[in-house]
Amino acid sequence: MITLIVIGGIILVLVVIVVGVYNGLVTARNRFKNAYSQIDVQLKRRYDLIPNLVETAKGYMKHERETLEAVVTARNSAVSANQQASGNPGDPAAMKALAGAEAALTGTLGRLFALAESYPDLKANENMIQLQEELTSTENRVAFSRQAFNDAVTDFNTRCEKFPANLIAGSFGFHPAELLESTESPEERKPVKVSF
Repeated sequence: MITLIVIGGIILVLVVIVVGVYNGLVTARNRFKNAYSQIDVQLKRRYDLIPNLVETAKGYMKHERETLEAVVTARNSAVSANQQASGNPGDPAAMKALAGAEAALTGTLGRLFALAESYPDLKANENMIQLQEELTSTENRVAFSRQAFNDAVTDFNTRCEKFPANLIAGSFGFHPAELLESTESPEERKPVKVSF
């Protein structure tokens, strides 16, 4: 009788441990998904600003059609990559595609701003100044949200790798999530000098 009570107690303790670890993994996964949703909100805001920026610049930069089209194309690629990443935040392929699309968009926007320097009327345009300020503000929010997401992913991945959680994570289909990192080279990470 005592042996059955001891065995039952051990089984109960193991079940409580498994349930606790499983619930901790679910909580950590939901945290990084929520953190990605904050990035998603800021990226959508950014994507909504870009067509207005292009329209404003279009009237002044008639001879820079290729650059304007490149910005629109890069924006559309980034929107598509973001939609895929939103479906499964932390998916390595989706995160790498998003990081690549965002790097391309940032590059084309940098070229647009550099070209805008050659157009004094565009630099002085109130709408362009306001859009540039909103875009800068949004970029800061994206960076902050990306940091929160990466922190949540790191916490989740750490939990998945620790013993005994690694046994439970593997058994219940918890896989490491991918950080949302920049794909820019060190040279591209230097701040773009923009003055309107």
